[in-house]
Amino acid sequence: MKHMKHNILWIGILLIMTGTSVAQKGLSRKEAEALSVKEWALEKQRLLPSAQKVWAEGVIAFNKYTMPIAYRVFGEKPADGRSLYISLHGGGNAPAAVNHQQWENQRTLYNIPEGLVIVPLAPTNTWNLWHEDHIDNLLDSLIRYGVILEDVNPNKVYILGYSAGGDGVFQLGPRMADRWAAASMMAGHPGDANALNLRNLPFSIYMGGRDTAYHRNTLAVSFNQKLDSLQRLDPKGFVHDFHLYADKAHWMDRRDTIAIPWMSSFKRNPFPERVIWVEDDRVQHRSYWLSAPASAQIKGSAADVSIKGNEIYINKNTFSELYLNLNDQFLDLDKPVSVRIGGRVVFRKKLKRSLATISSTIREYQDPSMVFSAKLILAGNQVRLANF
Repeated sequence: MKHMKHNILWIGILLIMTGTSVAQKGLSRKEAEALSVKEWALEKQRLLPSAQKVWAEGVIAFNKYTMPIAYRVFGEKPADGRSLYISLHGGGNAPAAVNHQQWENQRTLYNIPEGLVIVPLAPTNTWNLWHEDHIDNLLDSLIRYGVILEDVNPNKVYILGYSAGGDGVFQLGPRMADRWAAASMMAGHPGDANALNLRNLPFSIYMGGRDTAYHRNTLAVSFNQKLDSLQRLDPKGFVHDFHLYADKAHWMDRRDTIAIPWMSSFKRNPFPERVIWVEDDRVQHRSYWLSAPASAQIKGSAADVSIKGNEIYINKNTFSELYLNLNDQFLDLDKPVSVRIGGRVVFRKKLKRSLATISSTIREYQDPSMVFSAKLILAGNQVRLANF
């Protein structure tokens, strides 16, 4: 508490010192970066008791759902923080004892040279146990708590899963794409997974050629072909890897363990030059540096936005309101920022960095690598400054 009071006092002193300059000109880049660090420290302190409780009890909760977790730590912590692998078990649509056995089995499937491995037990025993609505909230919290307690680098968070866990990766990979550095799907079914959201998420598929149940093998081939096609159209995106083991059925005899070194070769880029975001039936509030208010989070809403230098290109947008969250890590806020729609400049102005934007995006993202100091609001063909 003493440390928190010191941080609050420091922020107050900074704002008093900058006084009229801050009000008229906004924060400097150096001031914004310092305040981002301080504001995250405050948020971390606020979240710490919840994180400690989960780690101590080995159970995380959201609304009426509880999810036990098993975790292990491997290797020495690198200078840039630990990796985190979230590993989803199989089962689903089965008695609790079967899913519990699958949870036990998942704990031993993948060893890693470095990092934290969390194997959660699904809160339900339904067929879609890993992509029901509550799962996103639970996994978001696990990532946050790993960052807070285990010094996980939020740019080194990976998801993988086998069988029903693979079903989950097919769904959670695209709809939570901006949380992961890479994803690996083992022996699962894609369902209605949207490949477009994988533009910035390296995605690998491992499948037995004789895994014919629910047409898993042929659907895996089809999904990989979609990724091939998307990458041909956009060579800078849609990095993917595909392994079809012709002689294997549902169990691949651990050949899929090569996913670990493949995934670990990637780090998340929090600020990709192009973001494609399509809302699934489980809507999200953000995707990388784009976000949307609750009223605009509607299934099927889509945005395709890219950035080059200080120019933002709205290639497509069907959100009623879309937020463009900005900082100096991927553009220069000391210079005017332009927004183009259909080749026409609809906005050009130098933006103010603000403590209010820093604070609000820290609360929204709860991710020390994704803090923003300026925000624009796009509604139709109109762009306006956020009202802070």
